Amino acid sequence: MKTNSSNSLLTVPTGPLKISELPPNGVGTSSESTHLSLVIPTYKERDNIKNVVSILSQLLDESIPGKYELIVVDDDSPDRTWEVAESLTKEYPQLRVMRRQQERGLSSAVIRGWQAATGSVLGVIDGDLQHPPEVLMQLLRSIEQGADIAVASRHVEGGGVSSWSVVRRFLSRGAQLLGLVILPGVLGRVSDPMSGYFMVRRSAIANATLNPVGYKILLEVIGRGKVDQVAEVGYVFCERKEGESKVTWKQYIDYIHHLVRLRLSTGRVGRFSRKVNFPVGRFLRFGLVGFSGVFVDLTVFYLLRTVIHLGLTRSTILSAGVAIINNFLWNDLWTFGDISQRQRNPHQRFKRFLKFSVICLAGVILQALIINFLYNVLGINQYLAKLIAIAVATIWNFWINLKLSWRVTDVK
Repeated sequence: MKTNSSNSLLTVPTGPLKISELPPNGVGTSSESTHLSLVIPTYKERDNIKNVVSILSQLLDESIPGKYELIVVDDDSPDRTWEVAESLTKEYPQLRVMRRQQERGLSSAVIRGWQAATGSVLGVIDGDLQHPPEVLMQLLRSIEQGADIAVASRHVEGGGVSSWSVVRRFLSRGAQLLGLVILPGVLGRVSDPMSGYFMVRRSAIANATLNPVGYKILLEVIGRGKVDQVAEVGYVFCERKEGESKVTWKQYIDYIHHLVRLRLSTGRVGRFSRKVNFPVGRFLRFGLVGFSGVFVDLTVFYLLRTVIHLGLTRSTILSAGVAIINNFLWNDLWTFGDISQRQRNPHQRFKRFLKFSVICLAGVILQALIINFLYNVLGINQYLAKLIAIAVATIWNFWINLKLSWRVTDVK
């Protein structure tokens, strides 16, 4: 395990994204005195971090002096945000800093911070002052009054957005409605499922293996945790004063991906998958990617034949090659994205592509052998034989790629 370059920095936890029931011992603030552990995930927040730490420390010193800790988790920002944060630890003794150099992503940063936390209540707040700090104590009071999780919401009384465009408002509400359709059991419990400002009891998520996608972690906490009572506190989302916004279309795509994955893992499909020890959800994603490859193959084949007037054999080979590249990229990004994030080196990605290509070629040969056996030997209808062959080849491609192409390896 790689450690941080400074002895005063927290060591980055490794392994599954799971929160222990008991706080880690002997690190930082005493677990006996820590009530709230508030994680501040950062990336390129050098201009904001000092102000954020100052405001939060002042607020918490007045409310729960000595009973809290602030944990800045920085994803190795090129502006060295972690270094600025570390320089503040002498002035703010409740501040702890973690510099992640081998992982990326806001959601996993929050969980890694919680893994190092010593509090009985775990929280998260943005490091850009878009989440008003004064709402913190309302969230904490909700927890102390019995809630398992307290969420700061833009969509309840007292909540709102300061100067969002019509498009962004529409996307936010659309995301909420889509979530209600796909995952009503989780989304029906909160008005602002994309909120990144909340607190949760450690006991509510202890021992649950979390596997978030993208920037939003609230869905994962509610979907996989033991959360009975949910409280919401209204807040007005503020526009950032320093630094650059990190809101992109990818966040909305990740949100949809997360909804689908939670649906597959927590519903009947998930229960069946666990019973037979087969990753059904991942297999369905693999199948959808393969289905998209068929259209890519046909489209490229059509263009090569009718526009460029290439020969049949060359058109077939080239279109199949483009389809393989398409399928690999989508599988690497989506189907096996959680594994790929741990193997980001270009050399590792190229090796995965070569393995994927060879396995798919073997799948084509397997398909040809099966269809010939079913049709010529057993006398099965050729179209039915083709479907059976495709199904067997798809399972072959998925399982062998899972075991070989996207095999989990240690990141050097």
